[in-house]
Amino acid sequence: MKLKTMPIFLAFLVMGIADAMGPMASAVQENYELSTVIATLLTFFVFIAFAVFSVPGGLLAARIGKKNLLLLGLGLNIIAMAVPTFIVPGYTVLLFCIFLLGVGTTFLQVAGNPIMNDVSSEGNYSKNLALAQGIKGVGSSASSYLVGLVLILPVFAAMGWRGVFPVFFVFMTLAFIFVAMLKIDETKAEVPPSLGSSLALLKEPVFALAVVGIFLYVGAEVCMARFIKPTLEGFGFASDKAALLGPTLFFGTVTFGRLVAGSIKINARTFFRISAGMGLLGVVFMLTGFKYLTLVGVVFGGLGFANIWPMLFSITIEEKPERASELSGLMCMAISGGAIVPLVMGKLIDTGMTSFAYIVPAISFGYLLMLSLKGKKTA
Repeated sequence: MKLKTMPIFLAFLVMGIADAMGPMASAVQENYELSTVIATLLTFFVFIAFAVFSVPGGLLAARIGKKNLLLLGLGLNIIAMAVPTFIVPGYTVLLFCIFLLGVGTTFLQVAGNPIMNDVSSEGNYSKNLALAQGIKGVGSSASSYLVGLVLILPVFAAMGWRGVFPVFFVFMTLAFIFVAMLKIDETKAEVPPSLGSSLALLKEPVFALAVVGIFLYVGAEVCMARFIKPTLEGFGFASDKAALLGPTLFFGTVTFGRLVAGSIKINARTFFRISAGMGLLGVVFMLTGFKYLTLVGVVFGGLGFANIWPMLFSITIEEKPERASELSGLMCMAISGGAIVPLVMGKLIDTGMTSFAYIVPAISFGYLLMLSLKGKKTA
């Protein structure tokens, strides 16, 4: 592992902090005496930032450099974490901080994925990106766990629900310092891009198909995260056991799969096909409506879902590395699929289709499998 990849891996670790806003919503709801819908704005503001700022972030990275965009993202996140660290904010101010965290994390994603190509030795981009996504998964899990843990640690307990923010603040600051010290020879476009030139990339099938693939992949992953637990409860599992065998097991296998892929040298296209096929198989198992096949589906699904993002992303970037920042912006914008696709599955569940509702992630992965079987020119 090259030494210069370490600060980038640290940046990926702190990207996972945004995922802690989901578990934090319950504590915030109780503290501010909010309705469930209003408390859920905590996660909504993170998602909406990806939809709005991904493409502008890609344009900005192409003009100021990917490293500078990383520093800007980390700087915004430091401010977002500093406010609730040092004061007790009103809920409106807290939402602004969370939105700022969403914007900063969007910039980290937009810059972090392509800059990994600049710091990786030849042939190691896909491997390093898979490992980086695994590290991001560790950051997500650790941050979410920390939200509950701080309440029982005396040094943080006095701050209540705010106790986790000083920890996040320190990690963001360390990441900023290490990235600032890093010297990178960046791949840059010869002509500064514009919004029109960025969107024009979607006229090329290879990029349009990849963006749709990311949209469906993220949507399918959020479907799994949102609905596995109630599905298992429907089979008679207690709530705590359904959580353990559902989302915890799913994200555990996702993180495991990414760390494994990041530790071996792999062919991105071959691994993309294997991942898409395994993910589809896992969702089909869940479609059957049988308890134990569903549990097998959780494991297969987690392993299959694990490496779709790094493989598809790296394959797409390698088509035009000089347009990496713009392509990263377009693909990060597609993360908005996590807000839209689950609504379709939720509608099916509301109509009484519980197991059959998994047809939504199944169709998504059917698309990804077909995309993976295409030749080089179509990723």
